[in-house]
Amino acid sequence: MPEPAGVIHKLYMERQLPPKVAEVARVQGEDPDRTSLLIEELRDMIYEKGECIPHRVDDDYLIKFLRARFWNVHHAYNLMVRYYAFRESNPEFYENVNPMSLRSLGDDDIISISPYRDQEGRRVICFKFGKWRPSKIPIVDLFRATMLLLEVGSLEPQSQVLGGIGIMDLEGLTLNHAWNLTPAVAQKMLALLATSMPLRTSQIHIVNQGWVFDTAFQIFKPMLTEKMRQRLFFHGTDRVSLHKYIDPEALPERYGGTKPEYPYTYWLEHLSRNEKVVDELQQLGYVSEPLAED
Repeated sequence: MPEPAGVIHKLYMERQLPPKVAEVARVQGEDPDRTSLLIEELRDMIYEKGECIPHRVDDDYLIKFLRARFWNVHHAYNLMVRYYAFRESNPEFYENVNPMSLRSLGDDDIISISPYRDQEGRRVICFKFGKWRPSKIPIVDLFRATMLLLEVGSLEPQSQVLGGIGIMDLEGLTLNHAWNLTPAVAQKMLALLATSMPLRTSQIHIVNQGWVFDTAFQIFKPMLTEKMRQRLFFHGTDRVSLHKYIDPEALPERYGGTKPEYPYTYWLEHLSRNEKVVDELQQLGYVSEPLAED
C-alpha cells in the first residue's frame, strides 16, 4: 500500500532527545551525570536477584525501563520482573506471531496509530472496539496488536520519556463485545496498558461510550488503582472536552480534529522495512517471514 504524499509513518530512534523532550526527561529525574551509574545499578540488581532473565541488558535496553519509572531503580527492576512474567504467562501474544498477519485490524479500522504527535509530543493510538467482530477476529489478535505497538513504541527514546495516549472509541459497542470482557481479559488489558510494559500510557480517553460500556466497566473498576483512575478521561460525544487534553491538530476529523486517519497497516508495512525494529522483534519471539499470497 503506497504511503500518502507528505505523511511519514516512521519511528524516530535517535538517542539525542529534542530540547523540549530533554527538559521533560530532566524533570522526571534523568541526569546525564548519573545515567551510567543508575543503569549499572539496575544491571547489578538483575544479576543479584535473578527473578527474571532479560534477553538484553545493554544500556539502550535498560534505559527504557528506568525512564518508564522515572529513574527509580527499584521500580524499574520491579517493572522488568512483571514484564517478563507477563510474557511468560502469555506466549501466544508474541511467540511465532508474524506482525503482518495482524493487518486485518487495520483493514477493519479497529486500530489506527497517527503519524502525528500531540501538543506534548506523544503518540496517539485509537482503538475502535465497536468495529471489532469477535466472530471474525479472535480477541487474542487484539492483544497481539496492542503488545506489538507498545513493544515498538518503547524503542523510541522520545516515547520512552513522554509515554503515549490511547483513545478508546466505543461507538457501536454491543453486548456481544461486552461478553468477551471477562475479568481475566480485563486483567491482561490493564497489565498491557498500565503495569507490565516499559512504556507509559499517559492518558486514556473514552469516547462515544454508552450503557453497554457502563455495564462492562463494572468489571474493570475494582482492579483500578487511584493512579490508573487519574489517567482515565470520559468524554462521550463531547469533542470540546476531548480537545482540552488533545489539540485538534493531532486528531483525526472523526474526533473534531484536522487530520485524516490512516490504517494500522501503514505502520506494519513501514516496520517491516526497518532492520533495527525487525531484529528486536525477532529477539522477542516474533517472526518476519512474508505471508503466503491468497
